[in-house]
Amino acid sequence: MTNRNKIIKFCEDYLKVKDFEDYCVNGLQVGGDLNVKKIITGVSLSQKLIKKAIEEKAQMIMVHHGMFDNQLGKPPQIKGVLKNRLKLLLENNISLAGFHLPLDAHKTIGNNASICKILGIKNIKPVYVGFIGDLENKVDINKFLELVKKNIKKDPYSILAGPKKIKKVGVISGGASPEYKLAKELGADVYICGDVREEIVRAVEEDEINFINAGHYNTEVFGIRNLGNLVKNKFKIEVKFIDVHSDV
Repeated sequence: MTNRNKIIKFCEDYLKVKDFEDYCVNGLQVGGDLNVKKIITGVSLSQKLIKKAIEEKAQMIMVHHGMFDNQLGKPPQIKGVLKNRLKLLLENNISLAGFHLPLDAHKTIGNNASICKILGIKNIKPVYVGFIGDLENKVDINKFLELVKKNIKKDPYSILAGPKKIKKVGVISGGASPEYKLAKELGADVYICGDVREEIVRAVEEDEINFINAGHYNTEVFGIRNLGNLVKNKFKIEVKFIDVHSDV
């Protein structure tokens, strides 16, 4: 059993939460039991995830997309979906912690660093909360796309408008399709993110860069899993990842 606040403080320090300006709370969002024996981790908070935590008799939930992620800086209105999720947490004395941009950007366990490692992208340099780096050798774009399908999302949306042979890759997980411009300016042959917006489709073609939307959920599953494993090993408590999958 471990004190909840020690776990939160460790995560905040490790992820350097104070270095980020974010539109949501990074750290403890809802206070429940101070004594933690079991943590459930997941990408996004939902009633499904909370109910699973209740079944598992967990004292804490840790996620990438937390309770207040969609408020965009506005004071939250405690009604509807938010009210029902909060009610479940409070009734069962379950703490909630969320780590958003710090978990995207972390250069060891973060979402983007993990994608780079999986795809063999080396010599990475920070770009916003992602990275740009190089493949060991030039590869055919279709072969690289197959690697993305195998390791991240089996049916990514792609626009292959850039070089047929690629080497430099930009990666920013989640809803970052407009940031393809940053990758292009830095010389990327291909850009991987987790969404696509209508206004960038023709722009990507005209800018002649390869674009891969590998899914918001799929590009952001790595960091929270890694953080859970880190907490598990650090505090010797049970941590279980629950895959409440979203196909976007």
